Amino acid sequence: MAIPSRISLAQHAEPTGKRFSLESPGSLGEDAYPTLTDIAECLTFSLGDGRIWLNDQRMILMHGNAFGALRRELIDSLGIEKARGLITRIGYLAGASDARISRERWPDADFATLYKAQLHSLEGMVRVEPVRFQFNTDRGHFDGEFLWHDSIEADEHISAYGIGTCPSCWSLVGYATGHGSTLLGHLLIARETNCRAMGDQVCRTICKSSELWDSIDEDMRFLNAEAFVQAPSSKDSKTFPISLGRFHDGQPTPLYNDSLVGVSAPFIAACHHIQRVAPTDATVLFTGETGVGKEIFANTVHRVSKRSEQPFVAVNCAAIPETLIESELFGIERGAYTGAVKSRPGRFERAEGGTLFLDEIGTLTYVAQGKLLRALQESEIERVGGERTIPVNVRVIAATNHDLRQAVRDGHFREDLFYRLNVFPIHLPPLRERRDDIPLLMNHFLNHYCKKHRRDIAGFSHQSVKALLHYGFPGNIRELQNLVERGVIYANDGGMIELSHMFISGEALPRDILSVVLEGSVGTLSDDNAKTGIVDTPTSLFRTLLKWQSSTSGTISLEQLERNLVEETVAQCKGNLSAAARLLGVSRAQVAYRCQKYQVNTSSANSEAS
Repeated sequence: MAIPSRISLAQHAEPTGKRFSLESPGSLGEDAYPTLTDIAECLTFSLGDGRIWLNDQRMILMHGNAFGALRRELIDSLGIEKARGLITRIGYLAGASDARISRERWPDADFATLYKAQLHSLEGMVRVEPVRFQFNTDRGHFDGEFLWHDSIEADEHISAYGIGTCPSCWSLVGYATGHGSTLLGHLLIARETNCRAMGDQVCRTICKSSELWDSIDEDMRFLNAEAFVQAPSSKDSKTFPISLGRFHDGQPTPLYNDSLVGVSAPFIAACHHIQRVAPTDATVLFTGETGVGKEIFANTVHRVSKRSEQPFVAVNCAAIPETLIESELFGIERGAYTGAVKSRPGRFERAEGGTLFLDEIGTLTYVAQGKLLRALQESEIERVGGERTIPVNVRVIAATNHDLRQAVRDGHFREDLFYRLNVFPIHLPPLRERRDDIPLLMNHFLNHYCKKHRRDIAGFSHQSVKALLHYGFPGNIRELQNLVERGVIYANDGGMIELSHMFISGEALPRDILSVVLEGSVGTLSDDNAKTGIVDTPTSLFRTLLKWQSSTSGTISLEQLERNLVEETVAQCKGNLSAAARLLGVSRAQVAYRCQKYQVNTSSANSEAS
């Protein structure tokens, strides 16, 4: 059998100009953007060093049989249920990453054109044929049906196990879920209804908004990274599912406000650490920035440990006055000081048999640190004003957002206590390092606060999703949680959450949020003007516009202004789009799109070097 000739995707697109389409060629109009050529340009090869790039993401080529061998070993070693969950989550990460690439590469494209630019069409996994495709961005609803041709997952599963009774395209299901959810800012669930690994002629997938399904519990079971965080004994094991669907049978989905939500690699790494340490009595030290969810992780360790039926007592050491910290931790005896009219147990005694969580441990006084060290070493305490020791059986989990090693070097923290607490350290990543989790967290908090405040909010607007995916979140998950709650309160019932609902009037817009609002504008934000959102340019842009208006005796057209700006910049750069993009502070793809939109002459770009 002759092997057909092969050419690159870009080579195919150049002579034909063919575009990706959802239903039929031209169904999105002749100005549909991005084109096949645009998509093919995302994939580049670094000749000489062997690296492959999809935009700024490094890619790899992998033999199909090697992928199949890896997949089979995961199934054989972990079991089909855990392997399916792991592979589904990996697919979700890939889809979410590609969605972010699409948003960054083509910021002006609408949802339909971004969705059709599924970059995994470049990645050799499958060929997608849309059957139907409907969406409503105002309501956040999505409903589509797709055929998957030549799925490598189905091929490798059949090769290894033959025809079975379950669908096999797990990473593709995860990809479709992550890609659509990240683009829409609302949880989509993809479900493979037919699969060649089940004897069907073709793999068929339905992808819908979570609230359009009767139930998504089974789907979330494989996307739920918490599924493997459980007690070692099957008899006593407990799992805490993440339920992220909106409304099932007219009733709000049960939610756990303290659930662990996420599928990103740093998040899953932290979950694996929890799985290891939870069955033991080892002291755990959580580190990480403020707002990353240290107490939620500590509570999860307690819930899946053998102490789960006993108390979980949390103490914020920074919130207790220095003079009271010892009595709060260890209790007081009657008459210990004026006003102590009765004995009172401290947090150690109240946590007897369970877990004591000490948040902001680095704020303890040196004296309190010494007493805490003795309590940890001897498993006994003395109340303030007491004369007898009290044995305690408590597991201690500590947390800090400070560098305790540096505090030890500076003489502010006892070295012996540090090593006593640092038995099993777990670092929790900031939200900016787990951006793949942002759509899931947005949907989780949206569901929770819609239920709490009895609101019916459709979802997040396109601009809101774009802004939150680019935001740095200095306050981490706590800040995202507050923004979503504020949006749920401000938005109208049945409406979408806009940026103005989360960043209210009079509040300083963060730089990265403002950059999304002003995307494409010339100039930068000065430090002095960052709080007011004023664009600082070499000459006042507003005064220039006023002069232009008075000279032309007409109104200011933003579209005409943008067109003139692009034309003049490209002409000044002699057609070099990369140079023009650098001057304008945008990407080359944005300049190319506007040149195409406004039919700007770029004939001199053939000498472009960068």
